[in-house]
Amino acid sequence: MTAFGAYAGLFAIAFLAATIFPAQSELGLSALLLGGEHPVWALLAAASLGNTLGAVVNWVLGRGIEKFRHRRWFPASEAQLARATRWYSRWGRWSLLLSWMPFGGDALTLIAGVLREPLPSFLALVAAAKTLRYLAVAALVLQWP
Repeated sequence: MTAFGAYAGLFAIAFLAATIFPAQSELGLSALLLGGEHPVWALLAAASLGNTLGAVVNWVLGRGIEKFRHRRWFPASEAQLARATRWYSRWGRWSLLLSWMPFGGDALTLIAGVLREPLPSFLALVAAAKTLRYLAVAALVLQWP
């Protein structure tokens, strides 16, 4: 696999994992890390950037939620939206530090759009959370015997 293909594929799966499509970007990152053909920092950058930009899609959808809320393809169920709204109402923008979570994290990014979180603070918190998650995955994979 070419370097471009590896980075583009990892970016794509990380992007999809943060949107309405079910995807496991951690598995893709882990496989590429174990392959040892690409610099760790570059893989982390591709995964983090893709996952953060995928979360921006949710934020944008949240800005226009009333138009799409009952569509079949909508990225969050009513229960997920209610739970994320409660979290966001209680903890504010700091709840975005939990945007890395597999269940509820995507709904938090959607709610941030609904509640009109400014894009700069959204990007800073979500990028930090998602990058730290990938750093943790890399640390676990690279330390595995």
